[in-house]
Amino acid sequence: MRILVLGGTSFVGRAIVVDALDAGVEVTLFGRGRTGTELFPGVERRIGDRDTGDYSALDGGTWDAVVDVSGYVPRYVGQAMDALNGRVDRYLFISSHAVYVRTGVPPGSDEDTARRPPRRDTEHLDEDTYGPLKVACEDDIRRRYGERATIVRPGKVAGPHDPQAGLTYWVRRAARGGRVALPGRPEQPVQLIDSRDLARLVVRLIADARSGAFNAVGPAEPTTMEGLITTCARVSGTEVQIVPVPPDAVRLPLVRPEPRWTEQQRSAGRARAAGLPATPLAVTVADVLAWDRGRGEPPLDDELSPVDEERVLAAL
Repeated sequence: MRILVLGGTSFVGRAIVVDALDAGVEVTLFGRGRTGTELFPGVERRIGDRDTGDYSALDGGTWDAVVDVSGYVPRYVGQAMDALNGRVDRYLFISSHAVYVRTGVPPGSDEDTARRPPRRDTEHLDEDTYGPLKVACEDDIRRRYGERATIVRPGKVAGPHDPQAGLTYWVRRAARGGRVALPGRPEQPVQLIDSRDLARLVVRLIADARSGAFNAVGPAEPTTMEGLITTCARVSGTEVQIVPVPPDAVRLPLVRPEPRWTEQQRSAGRARAAGLPATPLAVTVADVLAWDRGRGEPPLDDELSPVDEERVLAAL
């Protein structure tokens, strides 16, 4: 099996390439060649730039599937499809659960949940446009590829090499122990998908030529912010006391307002039936802890320093 990965050297794409190579898949990478140059020696690389529309490096060659990790706006996926021009049998698009409407969604919602209206009038990515732009990308791919289109909609992805704070913040914070400020309620549900589980699903979907949409969410057992933080502490060998603080006191990763809690309670039934694994949360936490310490724990976005946290707690 031969696959082309659009954007395969950072986090999700990296995990997909690792899994594909482990499965004996022949991989070609397409990207700007600016990151991860030390990764995957021997793997064919084709250099181009989606921002400028330079896909000339994709001239020539055929693949069983393309995995599009870098399609955030319709122009990107349109240019990629034009460049490939029928030389790829299947188009697998990494979308997002942000495509779904945000109100009136019950717990356990599946892939048939209504999506947000598509947006094509902007390429600016923010909280309001990210999901609708992904909807437009999905529509364009389905229109071109029909039954040969596969859409994967991850929730929050976690694991080693994560460039965002996400789980890494809570792993790092719990490892310090003590009183932990939580701007919200401990019972808030949380869904995290291990990047390696997401990668395994992607490769399985291609191998099995599965069409349609799949929610890539996890872990296997439902958890909450309290469960997440206490798991991080247990893995780290520390003890924590979770202290709920007003939601407007500070903004921290993974915390959601109550009206949006059902966004963290989606069904993974279809993806599990298609082969989505279920790495235990404690394993993901342990691997993130080891990776983060190994890289020297650099500063994180949305990080609350110990001094600022004490100020928040003292203000209660």
